[in-house]
Amino acid sequence: MTKQIVQEIKINKSLHNINSRNLSIQFSLDGFSFCIYSQEQKVTDFVSYTFEKKVDNPMELLQEIERIFVAEKLLQQDFESVLVIHQNELSSFVPADYFDENKLADYLKYNIKVLQTDFIAFDTIDKISAKNVYIPYVNINNYLFQNFGAFEYKHHLTILIDKLMRENSTEKKCYVNVCKSTFDVILIENDNLLFSNTFTYQTEQDFIYYLLFVAEQLKLDLETILVILIGEIDSKSDLYKIAFTYIRNIDFISNNSSFFDDEKQLLQHQNYTLIN
Repeated sequence: MTKQIVQEIKINKSLHNINSRNLSIQFSLDGFSFCIYSQEQKVTDFVSYTFEKKVDNPMELLQEIERIFVAEKLLQQDFESVLVIHQNELSSFVPADYFDENKLADYLKYNIKVLQTDFIAFDTIDKISAKNVYIPYVNINNYLFQNFGAFEYKHHLTILIDKLMRENSTEKKCYVNVCKSTFDVILIENDNLLFSNTFTYQTEQDFIYYLLFVAEQLKLDLETILVILIGEIDSKSDLYKIAFTYIRNIDFISNNSSFFDDEKQLLQHQNYTLIN
């Protein structure tokens, strides 16, 4: 495969005499991003690569990641801890009371195609008393293990929902987390997760179709429901414009990380699951 990175964002705020560094990595079939934290949880480096087009499978993704690792000196150092975030639509939530670790494949087989060779993992989300069952990209995990040794990994929805539940809002809110080729719709009210699903889209028409379909099925009033946008969308994008045509109350989420205090290259609602 030829090198197909179409966009690279690199922000460096490296501090001298950092005793320990912590790494967070997030990857999908659309791209790869990482940030480095100091021991005080201050972001010192942020790098994002966006692929020109979505790669077809995890093997092609690994080729791209290997290419990045060879060239990226920031990744060629020791880290105190490493968190890897798998961003994909290969997941399903299971209430903790009904969860059986011996039936992981059963929780996924009705939503996605599960192969006998697939490794299935799960995260615990205490705030909603549920498990997030998902298929991580094992080949990527193996490669990262060779580079860093032991590390922690989670699904992106685990981190996203955990952060959203910290808001402690009683108001019903619909969160839309937009990625390059997929988006998550999450409905929360009174600290309860009412709905979560991931959709694949190619055009803004696909995007609004699924969003309006969810609103219809859940009987959401588009005149009153607050829709909060996260991720790869801004007020000038076609996705925002078509959503604003049908939805009265739209806002962008805020990230309280100090990283955004003086960083103007990124908007606060972007990279929400990666940057604490």
